[in-house]
Amino acid sequence: MKQYFKIGEISKLYQIGVDSLRYYEELGLLTPKRGKNGYRLYRLDDIWRLNVIRDLRGLGFSMERIREYLTNRSIDTTELLLNEELNAIHRKMAQLRQLQSNVEQRLATLQTAKEQPLETVTEIRLPARSCHVLYSGYQKDEEMDILMKQLLNQSQDNLYIIGSNHIGSLIPVYAAKSGQFRKYEGVFVIAEDGLDILPEGLYLSYSYRGNNNHNAIAIPRLLSYATEKGYRIGEEILELLWVDIHQSANPEEYITELQIHVSVP
Repeated sequence: MKQYFKIGEISKLYQIGVDSLRYYEELGLLTPKRGKNGYRLYRLDDIWRLNVIRDLRGLGFSMERIREYLTNRSIDTTELLLNEELNAIHRKMAQLRQLQSNVEQRLATLQTAKEQPLETVTEIRLPARSCHVLYSGYQKDEEMDILMKQLLNQSQDNLYIIGSNHIGSLIPVYAAKSGQFRKYEGVFVIAEDGLDILPEGLYLSYSYRGNNNHNAIAIPRLLSYATEKGYRIGEEILELLWVDIHQSANPEEYITELQIHVSVP
């Protein structure tokens, strides 16, 4: 078995850039021997150390913590490190379970979006929904993006909200009744840690495919339906994004749902 390996061989074997190997050497974590031609020659001890570095870095350990262990190895420090590794693994597993749940939810949302009834008013009953709301009017999609970024910063689960049907905008009913179908007064994110509440009860729902210019058709249909049924209408229309730029680059594939809370007088 070879006793020494060149830096290129180590780099290829571990898929680690030569710059990283030199950096580890600067930190004193690796101490390759120099050949007669000046080339670095890595010994089996360096390879063992590289295994430790790779595994611990993969678990998020700092370089300082790794150096501390490699320069002071004993049964006690190894036992301590193994317990730290186990805790890090448990955290990783929890994060992966959370990510798995989110991906499964987003797949289910996408499937439901494809089955969503389009171009028709439906009546649905919804539970109270916790959310974060940011009241700030906007006109352009770019302005919404900035507001949504500010809003997502309020939620601990923001990375898992993007790409679901939990984000949207608020359209005041008074504006819609005057023909301002894209006069937005704010944005919201449905999240378990939200401080605001979307009330439970009966909602009128209308979904459509395409960009939100379709509001000019959809909102009058919602309001007309509510009038025909004799419903009392809430103060805001919710514009929920089922499929948007996060799932498709084609606006014709976007799916938007409008919801308005109604009640019987």
